[in-house]
Amino acid sequence: MSKYDLIVIGGGPAGYVGALRAAQLGKTVACVERERAGGTCLNWGCIPTKSLLRNAELYRLMQHDADEFGFTFDNLSFDWSKVVGRSRKVADRLAGGIEFLFKKNKVDYVLGTGSIPEAGRVEVTDSNGGSRVLEAEHILVATGCKTREFPDLPMNGHSVIGSSDAMVMERQPKDIIIIGAGAIGAEFAYFFNAFGTKVTLVEMMPNILPIEDRDISNLLERNFKKQGIKVMTSTKVTSTQDSGDGVEITIEKEPGMPEALNAEAVLVAIGVAPVLPAGIEPELERGYIVTDERYQTSVPGVFAAGDIIGPPWLAHVASFEATQCVEGLFTAHSPRKVDSFPGCTYCQPQVASVGITEQMAEDKGLEFKIGQFPYQASGKAQAIGEVEGFIKLIVGEPYGEILGAHIIGAEATELIAELGLAIAAELTFEDIENTIHAHPTLSEMVNEAAGAIHGKAIHI
Repeated sequence: MSKYDLIVIGGGPAGYVGALRAAQLGKTVACVERERAGGTCLNWGCIPTKSLLRNAELYRLMQHDADEFGFTFDNLSFDWSKVVGRSRKVADRLAGGIEFLFKKNKVDYVLGTGSIPEAGRVEVTDSNGGSRVLEAEHILVATGCKTREFPDLPMNGHSVIGSSDAMVMERQPKDIIIIGAGAIGAEFAYFFNAFGTKVTLVEMMPNILPIEDRDISNLLERNFKKQGIKVMTSTKVTSTQDSGDGVEITIEKEPGMPEALNAEAVLVAIGVAPVLPAGIEPELERGYIVTDERYQTSVPGVFAAGDIIGPPWLAHVASFEATQCVEGLFTAHSPRKVDSFPGCTYCQPQVASVGITEQMAEDKGLEFKIGQFPYQASGKAQAIGEVEGFIKLIVGEPYGEILGAHIIGAEATELIAELGLAIAAELTFEDIENTIHAHPTLSEMVNEAAGAIHGKAIHI
């Protein structure tokens, strides 16, 4: 039996980061992972999807905007297998990088499925059915989530698929219905549409990207429709039928007025479900593990971080939580729970946000002002041909603190970091306005949006 200071179950953004941080602190660590280091995010989510989206972005640019940049192509085409293959190579390369970091930091990387028969013990079962027991004073559960299935529509990997299946489809579908227009649904809608698949995006809420600021969601919906994506909001799926070669779903946009939609494939993107390790039974809330302020579960010595403790289901949040937990275990650090965090959607135009939306500010009865600046008025955006979008800041009154920031447009997912820092550091819009931003850059728009709060933006 092997003994450690910490055993981590799960090798995703919470698990591998927590394991490496503990090793950096001089602790003996084992990380148990049933598939491959990096977890869903690196192998089947965040990283390979961004590779696919980059291919889609380039193809769409060459297909629709080449003439503006002075380029001409004859017989422009793509190789679907190479598009998919590139994303797998990227994921494999980075997974190998994490395995190297485990080795470098002396983390024992244990392949298999981990269960917790009792506090302080982890049983690992490998793919051949063999098992071994590991022992540690502390156990960190970072088992994450899996795609939530749609009722009465089981996934089969070809006609009914989840996001992981969508990344490795051997053949491009001629048409696809995507149920759910959150970040995953929106990204795959953009990806498939860019390569010519007929896409129908179905969302039961009034807006796509329902958690985003309404102005952002509305502009993305208009842009998607211009790209040729059929967007159906406030639409409920009432029944489904999978023939194996295609799927028919019945929807209702108006009560009592059903409509049938047919496609070769349906992508289910309605959220995620927790993956709980077998063994001990910690306190749960809606299926997710409940933790205290130090990330400890109701079972002494067993901690949890990442998607398994509930929303937001984001890799960067998971890594933050695991780091907080581990530093709280092995140093004098007082862990803190997540409060403000950036959210990103990598379709084109990109969407990024941090803090509260205008609707949330209204619901809370807050006094606030809004500063907004359009990409159209940015010299850099004009130069690179990316003029769709805007930056929107929500600031509190009377002190001018940043309550929320929302961006739609080119490189939104990069621009949001400055505003996340501003919120974390409790800066005011005047601090941003008085910071010199390089010219010409897209980040100048953040400065201009801050100026716009009191009518001081120069270029609008």
